[in-house]
Amino acid sequence: MRPVPGISDIQAYVGGRADAVGATRVFKLSSNESPLGPSPKAMEAYKAASARLNVYPDGAASDLRAAIAEAFGLNPDRIVCGNGSDEILHLLPQAYCNPGDEVLFSAHGFLVYRIAALAASAVAVEAPEAKLVTDIDAMLARVTPKTKIVFVANPNNPTGSYNTPAELRRLRAGLPKECLLVIDAAYADYVSRNDYESGIELVATTDNTVMTRTFSKIHGLAALRVGWAYGPASVIDALNRIRGPFNVSSAAQAAAIAAIRDRAHAEASARHNAKWLAWLTEEVTAASLKVYPSVGNFLLIEFPSHGRKSAAAADEFLMERGVILRGVAAYGLPNCLRLSVGTEEGNRAAAGALREFMNMR
Repeated sequence: MRPVPGISDIQAYVGGRADAVGATRVFKLSSNESPLGPSPKAMEAYKAASARLNVYPDGAASDLRAAIAEAFGLNPDRIVCGNGSDEILHLLPQAYCNPGDEVLFSAHGFLVYRIAALAASAVAVEAPEAKLVTDIDAMLARVTPKTKIVFVANPNNPTGSYNTPAELRRLRAGLPKECLLVIDAAYADYVSRNDYESGIELVATTDNTVMTRTFSKIHGLAALRVGWAYGPASVIDALNRIRGPFNVSSAAQAAAIAAIRDRAHAEASARHNAKWLAWLTEEVTAASLKVYPSVGNFLLIEFPSHGRKSAAAADEFLMERGVILRGVAAYGLPNCLRLSVGTEEGNRAAAGALREFMNMR
């Protein structure tokens, strides 16, 4: 037996490392996880759900969709929930791509876009990123009659950059009407810029546009795998036809409902991130390293391409001290490491270790 075309070309996704062998204290700053953890109310709801583990979950996630709709002022009928937003990102090419159709994304975009395209026997197409920001003109230049889906992470992981509503409107306007634009807004809750919009407005005012979101980041529910999409009724209908019938567990739904209603906890997480993102930017820059501007909960740090101060050397040095960052060579950024905002102790440990590394002779 051989898999369908595209499967053998996939390089399996590898998550951020969690262990630093030999370190007495470990600070995992490799996976963009919430340092404040989930809402206490979400944890209580999760525990309460354990009393009914023998009962199948609501396959339609009706209460969760209602809670999301209430939080964002949306129509719950145009929302679908998934086993993380990753599941939805995979389902979209399955629903809309025939073998040989093209899926377009930016060169340094989320690795799952390529995997999802190849898994559907589609052709993965990259658009270059000269300045580590999704280039709208470069994206449009690579659109062909075979382009069926365009993925845009906004903000983008791992660069931390974002596109304005005007840029995304221009992208949407330049795409064929039958082409699906997917805005992956996993980090939207961290952005406080005046010239940013998560994608809700574009979905509401244009055709064939979808926005995906996740509970893994600011809500701290990464272990439970809960995501959602807002899109046209026809797209939501297609996703509901092919997703797993019970794809979001009862415990995950209960925790997510409590989490999205606990606005105080989400706001506290956003404040923590804003404070320490700025602090880390200053500290790492002071260590004579290039830091790219970020609106997410992480920083992309660039190291010299040669010599003793390379990203690989820094990664080894940090691991010995229990500070785990994320290598991003798979994203086409071999000279960079990604640093997630952590607890105060973790942030100070990372900044101190980077300073020590750069001061070595």
